[in-house]
Amino acid sequence: MPENPLAAGVDVGGTSIKCVLTAPDGRIVAGLRSPTPRRGADIGERLTDAIATCVATLSEQAPGPVSAVGLAVPGVVADADGLAMRSENLGWSDLPLRDMVAERLSLPTAFGHDVRVGGLAEARLGSGRTLRSVVFVPIGTGIAAALILDGRPYSAGGYAGEIGHTDVGHGEPCVCGATGCLEAIASAAAIARRYTRRSGRPVAGAEEVVALAGAGDSSALTTWNEALDALAGALAWVASVLAPEAVILGGGLAEAGDALMTPVAERLTANLSFQRRPRLLRAALGDRAASLGSALLAHELLAETCAR
Repeated sequence: MPENPLAAGVDVGGTSIKCVLTAPDGRIVAGLRSPTPRRGADIGERLTDAIATCVATLSEQAPGPVSAVGLAVPGVVADADGLAMRSENLGWSDLPLRDMVAERLSLPTAFGHDVRVGGLAEARLGSGRTLRSVVFVPIGTGIAAALILDGRPYSAGGYAGEIGHTDVGHGEPCVCGATGCLEAIASAAAIARRYTRRSGRPVAGAEEVVALAGAGDSSALTTWNEALDALAGALAWVASVLAPEAVILGGGLAEAGDALMTPVAERLTANLSFQRRPRLLRAALGDRAASLGSALLAHELLAETCAR
């Protein structure tokens, strides 16, 4: 193994594949993005091709050979089996993506869920790097959580962290089939959808609703405050059960900055009594969190392989 091996981290998203090449300390050596293949019967082969092309392109920019690869994918994921079990948005089911990529590239290949590996990166390289226990909550089209407890990721076989599908006490139906889910009222997609329904005015996204709320639009204020109340309530449960040192908010909605962080922090404090109040932090790694986290997994796998 080279003295300072390089690992490629690949984050397969709904519209783009984000790739980074990193040194063992997490330093980015190179990076690129490419379109995610559209859904279809041969999505597995086309996705493997696209990932292999990304890694080959990164290799051309590298000062040395790529020694391992890490993959981060959305949806329902069986990390240990390397199986992308289901993604409605990307159109796959029971896809053995880890083994397909490992065979194509002839490299050790690590595999994980995009939110969990993004949380790992934030915990080790980003806003939580000085802390032992953090919960990473990216808020975008959906809402999920990554749990880093006493320095170790906790996944419960892939079932942990589904904060977006906890009942926060409203009547909205959720895409999961339940009613009252946090995701159905506080995700970026839900905020935009609920504002349009309430006001009759289409908006480009949640960012526009936040701006309208800041300008005093009554429908936007109501929609935004309902989302903030629900999010703070769910985070209070997290604080009561897990007592993390910090909750890190990321995803597209975190771009709202203080318009999100300040009122959620105030509401969270109001919802707690004797429990430890977690620090509320904004994610530091942006949309590179999952690719950096998958590279971390690749470096860990490489170290384990060499230690055998």
